[in-house]
Amino acid sequence: MDSEQILYETSDGIATITLNRPERMNAFTPTMIQEWAQALEDARLDSAVSAVIVTGAGKGFCSGADLRGGEGAETEGADRPTTAADFRHWLRDSVHYVPRAVALLDKPYIAAVNGAAVGAGMDMCSMADIRIVSETARFAMAYVKVGLVPGDGGCYYLPRIVGLAKALELIWTGDFFDAEEAVRIGYASKAVPAGELLPAARELAQRIVEGPAVAIQLAKQLVYRSYDSTVEEALEAANQAMAIVRSTEDSREGPRAFAEKRPPQFKGR
Repeated sequence: MDSEQILYETSDGIATITLNRPERMNAFTPTMIQEWAQALEDARLDSAVSAVIVTGAGKGFCSGADLRGGEGAETEGADRPTTAADFRHWLRDSVHYVPRAVALLDKPYIAAVNGAAVGAGMDMCSMADIRIVSETARFAMAYVKVGLVPGDGGCYYLPRIVGLAKALELIWTGDFFDAEEAVRIGYASKAVPAGELLPAARELAQRIVEGPAVAIQLAKQLVYRSYDSTVEEALEAANQAMAIVRSTEDSREGPRAFAEKRPPQFKGR
């Protein structure tokens, strides 16, 4: 795909989305939002892609919306909302394209957090299934510092990652926390030196790519659907998913490889 503000590449079954406005700490613009959502959709539809990594160029992961002006920024003007009603529709019809695209993505989505993820940038980070972070990464739900509420899904995602009380503390204070704290509270899976970030993310993604794709994607759907289901609904969904995976070649290859004492050769079908 041709794009101005992100980089998108695929190799070895992994799609990598790089937010590419390092001069603005990857603050997003309407252009970046559209390209980001399109990249997620391209990865979803590409049968050769089994896992997706998102990261940032330069020193920041994403510093939220670009409110400082410049090419493509969300400056005052004809396209910027002025009333409460307009703002409501503005979020729905712009920034929310990314979380909606993430919600449709049944493939594993890994954030390789190379630097600061602040405000809406932290919300975007929280949308990932897994976060691997650089030791230099920093995070803050900074909305409260400017009198706002999390507008990009943070109140949905964050409690599901760190729990209700910790999420409220982070939202109400807007305090920064570092990579070590992110791991301690369960926000990140692990922290690695900056130079090892993308290799660590790709290593995890490659392990996933080598697994049974249908089972992995259905397991992701079951995990997220179970958050909003009763036990009975979750069990019935699992029953239906199990019926699907039992019909795949991979479900036969796994036991066969185990019996033959060799690594399985999954084909994603």
